[in-house]
Amino acid sequence: MTVQVLERPMYAEPEAARLLQVAPSTLHYWLEGGDRRGKQYLPVIRAEATSAKTVTWGEFVEAALLRQYRRAHFVPMVELRAAIEILRHDLGVPYPLAHARPFVGAGRKLLLKAQTEADVPGEYCLVAVAGGQQTLTPASEAFYDRVDWEGDLASGWRPAEDSKSPVRMRPDQRFGLPAIGGIKTETVWEHLEAGEDPHEVATELDLTVEEVRWALAYETSARARAS
Repeated sequence: MTVQVLERPMYAEPEAARLLQVAPSTLHYWLEGGDRRGKQYLPVIRAEATSAKTVTWGEFVEAALLRQYRRAHFVPMVELRAAIEILRHDLGVPYPLAHARPFVGAGRKLLLKAQTEADVPGEYCLVAVAGGQQTLTPASEAFYDRVDWEGDLASGWRPAEDSKSPVRMRPDQRFGLPAIGGIKTETVWEHLEAGEDPHEVATELDLTVEEVRWALAYETSARARAS
C-alpha cells in the first residue's frame, strides 16, 4: 500500500457521515470548517477548506478518530486541529492520524509534543504520560485498535463496536463499504430480509454461517442507529 491510497476519494459526504454514524453537519464542519456563533473556524481534518464533495480514505480514517472524541453535536476542537497541523508538518504527510507512527513506539513522543504545543485540553489528549512512558488515552487506543494497519498506513477500519467483529471497510474492497469475506454486509442483509435461511445465504455467497451472523449483527445495529 502506498500513501496515495489515503488521497483516494471514497465517499460522498452524506454516505461517509452515515457510515461513521455522525451528523452530516458535524462531518462537514470537521472537513470544511465554518461559521459558529459569528466566529469562523478552520477545518479540523483538512489543511484548508476545499469544497470537495467527496471524502478521501485518509479523511475518513481521521474522521473516525474524531468520532471517538465527539461529546455533542458541535465539539470545539481548535486545539486538536492545531495538533494535527503540527503532526502534518513534522511527519510530512497530509493525513498524520491515518498513519500508525504517532500511535506506536517513539512516534508517541511526536504526538505528545504536538498536543503540548497546541495546548490540547486533557479530555482531548491522544497520548498521556504514565510512569514516565507515553501511553495512548482510552479514546485514541480504541481508535487505533479499530484500524487495520499495513506498514504505517491505515488499510482498513472496523465499523462495528464489537472488537471481535470481522466486518471491515477497506479502500480496495467493495468501494470501501462494510464487507465480510469479500461480500458487502448490505448484500447479506438483503438475502436474509428476503426470507433466506442463514445456511442458504452462507452457501450462496460462499461465506460461513458465522460470517453471515456477524454481517447481520452489524447491519441490524447500523440500521437501528440510523432510524
